[in-house]
Amino acid sequence: MNEISAESMQPTLSGTFVELRPLREEHAQALVDAAADGQLWDMKLTVVPGPATIGTYIATALAGRAAGKVMPFVIVRRDKDESNGLAGRIVGSTRFWKIDRANRKLEIGHTWLGASARRSAVNTEAKYLLLCHAFDVMRCVRVQFTTDELNDTSRAAILRIGAKLEGIVRHERIMPDGRKRNSVRFSVIDDEWPAVKAMLEAKLAR
Repeated sequence: MNEISAESMQPTLSGTFVELRPLREEHAQALVDAAADGQLWDMKLTVVPGPATIGTYIATALAGRAAGKVMPFVIVRRDKDESNGLAGRIVGSTRFWKIDRANRKLEIGHTWLGASARRSAVNTEAKYLLLCHAFDVMRCVRVQFTTDELNDTSRAAILRIGAKLEGIVRHERIMPDGRKRNSVRFSVIDDEWPAVKAMLEAKLAR
């Protein structure tokens, strides 16, 4: 399932519906095109790159990878029906970050998808591939997720993949518009992973 890229030792994670490939500088235009599907850079509850910010977005992610704290991915469609024009298209981004190898924990975040890729198997399988790599390959004992307290859609999506609500972190970050954001934190721990994995595999099989 995993092919290691020579330049970064970051895996490519391949499933039936999506492939998660290491983010590269040359993905800039494809990411802007994906974010244009819904004008995602106008969203107030999350940060999605637009034409004016994509350079900084990629540079920050690649600097985190060089420091060993981040593994940023582009999300690529792998539809079997290539006639629909979706196969091979970048539809969003996600990453491992806050990687703490000593304590075997990390966060899955910075996840966004173009509007036409939502409410499909794309997000479920992307999270499944990331969790498999975190628990089964990196031997994590904890994987956490954080989202805006106001983002009901994101909160529901995280609960649907089997993560447990832990609580609210007040004023956890300042958003680009200056708002002091309260964040909701969720996690999956190693003891829970077998049941979560089975549940996700059942969802994907349907």
